[in-house]
Order: sequence, then structure tokens, then C-alpha cells
Amino acid sequence: MKGISYNQYGGPEVLEYGEVRDPKVGPDSVLVKVRAAAVNPVDWKCRAGYLDGALEAVFPVVPGWDVSGVVVQPGPAVGEFSVGDEVIGYVREDFLSRGTFAEYVAAPVRTLARKPRNLTWEQAAGLPLVGLTAYQVLTKALQVKRGETVLIHAAAGGVGSIAVQLARHLGARPIGTASEANHDFVRSLGGEPVTYGDGLAERVRGLAPEGVDAAFDTIGGDTLKTSANLLAPEGRLVSIADGGVVDYGGHYSFVRPDPDDLTRLAELAEQGVVSVHVSETFPLERAADAHRRSEEGRTRGKIVVTVDWPDETTR
Repeated sequence: MKGISYNQYGGPEVLEYGEVRDPKVGPDSVLVKVRAAAVNPVDWKCRAGYLDGALEAVFPVVPGWDVSGVVVQPGPAVGEFSVGDEVIGYVREDFLSRGTFAEYVAAPVRTLARKPRNLTWEQAAGLPLVGLTAYQVLTKALQVKRGETVLIHAAAGGVGSIAVQLARHLGARPIGTASEANHDFVRSLGGEPVTYGDGLAERVRGLAPEGVDAAFDTIGGDTLKTSANLLAPEGRLVSIADGGVVDYGGHYSFVRPDPDDLTRLAELAEQGVVSVHVSETFPLERAADAHRRSEEGRTRGKIVVTVDWPDETTR
């Protein structure tokens, strides 16, 4: 099959388009015909070798953890899905090798849920990783409650944009950091935007003089320190970007596949509670360009790679 792979760590130039090995379908997996796969910052961080201490790379590596597609072959132990089912998945294993940037992927059923019927393939592919991250942080790590004020960093990005919508759905008041160009976008999601950078703490204090009940850090470094200083006396802090959060009494969170959580997100998408903004799409063979765009760090919503199946129509 056709796919993207890399044989060594490096920049986007190590990504090659061509023939890659066909996936083998294990007992608890299904073979998914890929329609779209989203790009996440973790993808290029893995490609660059930044996660080598945590995830073993079995070269050649097919990158990508997000997917939307159609089941074409269930494994012998699978009863949850049938041929023709439309699915989404956060297809992460504990090593790097068998990713979603290819025509097919063998996905464990523990990583999948049914695709929201109202989302396009591109939108659906952009939901799993960022949606699960936002959902697990807000509902489990931070345990956000109705009436609380939540500070969400990079609120126009993939994780942040979903977190703002979920926080509003939970009955909380989301304050989101974003560039001025993205303030209207954050407002459209239900958040109160504040410009990041110098003076951020004062701007947030202007909106929440008593401090915030919860802070969701997606950046780390000085931003994490600022978040800790903005907490109310019983405030909670979680970071997905900086393990140093524990020094401030907070928690580090790494998203995990969970079919129940993913199904709940799909339901919320179908109810119109959560939407996925796709800023740009690239064909599979231009995955390196998609990685370059993601590395610029200025994406509103999601960047998505699509697989062209000329014999079929897409929706």
C-alpha cells in the first residue's frame, strides 16, 4: 500500500511517500481504509526524536495517530465493528511504527469509536487526539464543575478549541489565551479571549480578580508559571506540555485511547456541542508540508492529511 514513512529521526525531509508494508490484522483489531488523518504536534516531535526516551521507534515508522475511515476487515475476536462501519480513532501504541498516514491501518478496537454522522472525513479525523486530551483533562484531571472559571491556553489551537467548547458545555466559564487575530474565533467557541504574552497575568486578573478555579496548560515554561500564579486558593493546575507542573502542585497529563471517552465525544459532536475547525488539508503525498505547517505553531484548529480514493465519492 501507499503511505508515508521515515527511516531515521530528523526534519520533515525524512518523510518519504511510497510503498509501505501492509498491516496485519490481529484478533482484537480491524483493518481501516483511511480517508483522513490529522496532524498533531506530537507527530513531528516523534519524528524529530524528542520522544525517544518514552517511545521506541521500530523503523521504518509510519507516522500519525488520528484517523477517520471505513472498516474493511474485522479481526477474528472483534464483535464491535463490521465491514462498512465508519469509524474514528486515536490509534496509539506504546511504540512508533504502525501509524495512520497510509492507505490502511490496523487499529485495535480499544482505540476506535463510530464516526459522528454530521462531520466530514476531515473534521472527524481531527477529533480523536485533541478531543480526548481536552475531555480527559477537563472531566478527569481537573474535574471542572459548573460555575467555575477555567483558564485554557492556546485556545484557538487543536486542543484548546475543543477544551473551550467542552468547558462551556460543562457549565464553566472558559478564558482562553490567543493572538488578537483569533479572538473572534475563541468567542465563537464560547470563550473569553485574552492576548498571550507580556501582561497576560494582569489581563486574566482583570477578568477573574479572585483567580481561576482551574488552569489547562498546553505550552509549558513561563506560561506554566504564570498559570500557577493565577490560581484561586483551591485552584487546580494540569499541563500536557511540561512535567515541571508537579513543582507547582499540579498534574501532568498524557492522553490515552479510551473507546468510551471517544464515543462520548462523537455523541457531543453529533449534538452540535463540539465542532472541529479544519484550517488546511494536504494530500497524503504532501505530508511533509503538513508537518512543516504544524511546526510553525500558528494553526487555528486542525491540519489534516487526506487519502485520495478516486473510485469513491467523499462526504
